[in-house]
Amino acid sequence: MQRRKRRQCSLIKQQLQLYFIMGSVNTGVSDPLKVLEEALRGGVTCFQLREKGNNALVGNEKRAFAEACQTLCQHYNVPFIVNDDVELAIAINADGVHVGQDDETAAIVRERIGKDKILGVSVHNESEMLAAIKVGADYVGMGPVYITSSKADAKPVSGTALIQQMSSLYPAMPIVGIGGITVANFEPVLEAGASGVSIISAIASAIDPYITVRRFKIAISKEVFSS
Repeated sequence: MQRRKRRQCSLIKQQLQLYFIMGSVNTGVSDPLKVLEEALRGGVTCFQLREKGNNALVGNEKRAFAEACQTLCQHYNVPFIVNDDVELAIAINADGVHVGQDDETAAIVRERIGKDKILGVSVHNESEMLAAIKVGADYVGMGPVYITSSKADAKPVSGTALIQQMSSLYPAMPIVGIGGITVANFEPVLEAGASGVSIISAIASAIDPYITVRRFKIAISKEVFSS
């Protein structure tokens, strides 16, 4: 059992390395499905559908968009995670769900999606970290590391101090940093102990998402190799 858990943890850490988060409203005038496919082609290792904010899709339109995103992720063998919407995730058999502290409680989500699906939880302090560990979260998200405009409800900038502290205290829990991360500033996040970085705007708003992702991949590979 412990060996299986270690293998799962190692796999999750690999999948978190370059974690793309996007909704239909994040790509401006660009076709979001085209942006996603270019990002997948470039080599993102995980994708989260976060369909929130003004003009976000709802109902059948949201489900159709989610299924289209899921199909692309399956083609590139990349995990497809749904943010917050547990009903949608269950309905389309997504690979997992990510929840924040203001969403449905992680314990209930784990019970609803089962133990074999990926569960990610946003945490902002040690007590939230311990709660995530207790309910069997597969990874935690921490941030915003830097100033971000992608989330209207973003918490105050936290830097990398919490990532460093939590990765030291709980090394078995995979951590992904999020918030204002770019090719130019991601290194301190990994150096602090994160398994990977979550990107929204730097990819979703890029003129060429494929080239942007390739730059991330090359830079991250150099950072991982040198650590």
